[in-house]
Amino acid sequence: MSKLSDRAEHYRSEMQEALDYIWKHPETGYQEWQTHAYLADAFRKLGYELVEAGDIPGFYTDLDTGRPGPCLLIMGELDALNCPNHPDNTNGKAHACGHCAQTTALLGVAGALKEEGALDGLSGKIRLMAVPAEELIEIAWRDEIRKEGKIHYFGGKPEFMRRGMMDGVDMAMMIHTTSNKPEHYGGISKGSNGMVAFTAAFEGVASHAGGSPDKGVNALYAANQALSAINAIRETFRDSDHIRVHPIIDIGGNSVNIIPDKVVIESYVRGATMEAILDANRKVDRAMAGAAASIGAKLSISTRPGYYIRLNDTGMALAMKEAMEEILETVHYDMDEWGTGCSDIGDLGAVMPTVHPHISGAVGHGHGDDYYITSFESACMDSAKVQLVFTELLLGNEAARAKEIVANYKPDFATMQDYFDFMDGLISDKEAVRYNEDGTVTLDFA
Repeated sequence: MSKLSDRAEHYRSEMQEALDYIWKHPETGYQEWQTHAYLADAFRKLGYELVEAGDIPGFYTDLDTGRPGPCLLIMGELDALNCPNHPDNTNGKAHACGHCAQTTALLGVAGALKEEGALDGLSGKIRLMAVPAEELIEIAWRDEIRKEGKIHYFGGKPEFMRRGMMDGVDMAMMIHTTSNKPEHYGGISKGSNGMVAFTAAFEGVASHAGGSPDKGVNALYAANQALSAINAIRETFRDSDHIRVHPIIDIGGNSVNIIPDKVVIESYVRGATMEAILDANRKVDRAMAGAAASIGAKLSISTRPGYYIRLNDTGMALAMKEAMEEILETVHYDMDEWGTGCSDIGDLGAVMPTVHPHISGAVGHGHGDDYYITSFESACMDSAKVQLVFTELLLGNEAARAKEIVANYKPDFATMQDYFDFMDGLISDKEAVRYNEDGTVTLDFA
């Protein structure tokens, strides 16, 4: 076993305490202040100086080996989910995706790397980062703080990119838990979907639901028609594009005896390529606009950039496979396997090589009310050790492997600014259904 990975054992008790605390203090994205404070204090006790985001949670710290080489970013995510039915929820929130295990493992990595002699034989730099807001939820609220200028992107990693907190990084990784797998299991796949997010506000006319429904325009019926129309176009999505559209109703009316005059739908459009996502998004906009017009309702649609396509770099994936095989009992490696969820590490992957594997240690359904971290050994200790072995593989031998991976990578965007320009081009606010003075209706779904 790697000498560096052995050092994670020295922080077992601190990691167990961290997992327990973070599990019991779930917070959703851009509001993870308790988790931030706990981790920041733990890092400072290890002797780290932190660069904090300031007005949002999250921080990073750098380790410099003193020898030239690329900078490897290792991340852990801070946020939880709104899961009011989870038995362990706190204020309706729970860590039903296992990010508490990521940050616990990150603490173990931080402890091991701070020990005397830990960086001997390594070249380059290591950046350790606690990142907020991976789960793209509470879209309306995030859009409000975006309009206030507090954030620009809904996801923590692209927001950190915008703030310069990824500057100087050459390659990035993190490990996510997976559920219902054997102990000491790891999995590496090709990648997963990207997405855009939207809110659609249907505007009708309020009226007495019993006495004069004919005087109203029912925004809820318009939204229902829109959901039916979206369902009716699902078979036009190609299987190979892995399109996923899954709306929820945020606002469904105010009182049972009033015709609803405002209903808001929130959704993602996910897919395996940005071209497929944008094509499907146009179809969804058209379906909603037609549905609203058929009822006589108005419709405004706000589309926001979500996450870029996540593609694991082959060189990074092979190094991760080797690291996992040193620590774990079972490693599933399939670079043809595709996931239909999303992660904002894909946004980093648009400009640098990344890898985002999975490790066992949980049970239940991800994002479900039966999700629990059941194996501290797999989800936390194994994860920390794998990350330390991976670090040695990339930055050992004068960082030869890391240099080769960086040199061979072909990013989708030459610079972060090019990536920002593309993502900002996805921002759209439009009046999708307009009623003209001459009695005609204009639909905007381009």
